[in-house]
Amino acid sequence: MGSAISYCSPHHALTAAVCGDDIKLPEYTNLPCPVMYEEITREAYMSLKPEHFEGLRFDISRAVNNKFAMSNRVFMGLIDLPGNSGSVQKQSTGHFDVGANLVDQKGKMDVVLVMRRILSEGRLSAKVKYDVNNRFSIKADAQLTNEPHFTLGMFNFDYKGYDYQARLTMGNNAYYGINYMQSVTPKLSLGGEGIWLGHQRKSSMGLAARYKADTVICTGHVKSEGQINFTYVQRLSDKLSVASDFVYNWNSREANTSMAFDYLIRQCRLRGRVNTNYCTTAYLEEKLTSGLTFLLSAELDHIRKNYKFGFGMTIGD
Repeated sequence: MGSAISYCSPHHALTAAVCGDDIKLPEYTNLPCPVMYEEITREAYMSLKPEHFEGLRFDISRAVNNKFAMSNRVFMGLIDLPGNSGSVQKQSTGHFDVGANLVDQKGKMDVVLVMRRILSEGRLSAKVKYDVNNRFSIKADAQLTNEPHFTLGMFNFDYKGYDYQARLTMGNNAYYGINYMQSVTPKLSLGGEGIWLGHQRKSSMGLAARYKADTVICTGHVKSEGQINFTYVQRLSDKLSVASDFVYNWNSREANTSMAFDYLIRQCRLRGRVNTNYCTTAYLEEKLTSGLTFLLSAELDHIRKNYKFGFGMTIGD
């Protein structure tokens, strides 16, 4: 007379009140967890915006033990200063960075401490991450400097659900932000954000979408400030992928499009980009031996007559 009734787990409580053995749950009850809202374009901008530099750069890192590592960076080069009529003026600069990275996995705590000295001015930045459990984590970022209005402090509260991720941000100068990313199908996720700048009495909102298939990743991002951004990544093979983006600002009626590639050649990684402003860039990472990498950076901006070339070495893992 009666049919057998099985217990429904809390994760599927919204889909059915009673689960029978012969009832097949819909596909949307088993969705993957999406990436965080801030990381929806990470694959595209790895090719479109590598870490270009102008001058000489040397990075040295050394692990003291399983929990503690040291890092140093020496940079000697030029920085751009805004000039008249769109021209670019350059100023020589140099700095030395000292960093310390402490990771305590047993205590579920990830601590990063970075000390930085730029010329005669000191700057200290620190990051702390604490995983309360597998789903909830707390992050704190701080930057201390003697320059006015450049001392910053920020707290992030991240929660990772079964098929969504959310973040609450609070910072100095009455900064508040919240964002949310939700999977709606196995390949599509949607999200939004809201930001309130209490010190400036300004607010902004944004909407985002991300589609990820086996070889294709597409994203769309709209901001209330008047900016629309689309990215597209196509994986052609295990070693080659191409990416492009389209940025439009409806307030200034300006648009820009970039195309880039990311190519792995044995122990070499080559990334290049060209955009509609006639700016061409290239970034090369050549692994010479174990623990030694050669860096080559170049950027040619023909419109502003701005040409940048950089050479660097990375020592350590």
